[in-house]
Amino acid sequence: MTLKTIEWKDNSVIMIDQTKLPNVLEYVTYTDYNQVADAIKTLVIRGAPAIGVAGAFGLALASLQSNATTEKNELIAYMQNAKKILFETRPTAVNLGWGLNKIMEVANNGNTVEEIRNNVIEYAKKMADDDVQINMTMGKNGSELFNDNDTIMTHCNAGALATVGYGTALGVIRATKDSGKNIKVIATETRPIQQGSRLTAFELKHDGIDVSLIPDTAVGYSMANSLVDKIVVGADRILRTGHVYNKIGTYQVATMAKQHNIPFFVAAPLSTFDMKSNPEDVIIEQRKASEVTGIGDKKTAPDGIDVINPAFDMTPPELIAGIITEKGIAKSPFEESIKKLFQAN
Repeated sequence: MTLKTIEWKDNSVIMIDQTKLPNVLEYVTYTDYNQVADAIKTLVIRGAPAIGVAGAFGLALASLQSNATTEKNELIAYMQNAKKILFETRPTAVNLGWGLNKIMEVANNGNTVEEIRNNVIEYAKKMADDDVQINMTMGKNGSELFNDNDTIMTHCNAGALATVGYGTALGVIRATKDSGKNIKVIATETRPIQQGSRLTAFELKHDGIDVSLIPDTAVGYSMANSLVDKIVVGADRILRTGHVYNKIGTYQVATMAKQHNIPFFVAAPLSTFDMKSNPEDVIIEQRKASEVTGIGDKKTAPDGIDVINPAFDMTPPELIAGIITEKGIAKSPFEESIKKLFQAN
């Protein structure tokens, strides 16, 4: 069984504290939406699909926290404020806004305070269950792109830990293995927060999948020495044009893959697609300097140094061989094929 990243239990949100991995597998319990917002901000929970569900669960908690007894408008106003606080935690990942908007839609359609609370909680739980099913379908679709004895490179963590369970890019890897193919994985460490070494390597080893870890700087070396057959990564936002926003360093991996004629795939659910924005509209989250100037309490850079620490970068469509979704695989020309996936939805 793969790890369950987040769930709703006894009117509380339970999630794995991913900041403690790989040393300790620890679960935290939250009863306040502000705690959930803080967990998203501090990367206790991360990964676009997972924070989409975390946002939904956060709003479900907010519905319970509100003092409203009979006034529907009082409850909606309280939830709107909670939505704003939750949304501001991670502006680049599109799933968070998607999850929050879905829950507010459900809330607005309720007639009484009690009905709204019940409907919101049930819908948020359904979103969590759907996430696992969507990932399994996506994994099955993607597994057809990979061959027996392939070595697959992945960057960052798009696994069970980035979703409610199973995973996007790692879901494709799991499904490929489950289909009877023999595969190996090369995981980048993914500086500066080490999601590859702390999370991807941890969960693949946990699931008995052959994984080797490399420093980010060895991506070119691995490809030049024929150690990689294909690449699959997740995404935090995909535009209708096929521009992909994912963990910083993804663009380098994709560029290097093009240089070495290695197919570069992206795996993400339709909820990660942003069909309205253009590349220039997307805000890239900038994170704090301390992530780069030290590891834990250990300083690795001089005091007072300027730091540029973007959380994400953009990979243009011409570097991408295909985008794997639960409705099929989009290929170039992306604008056309992505549109078709939404029409099939």
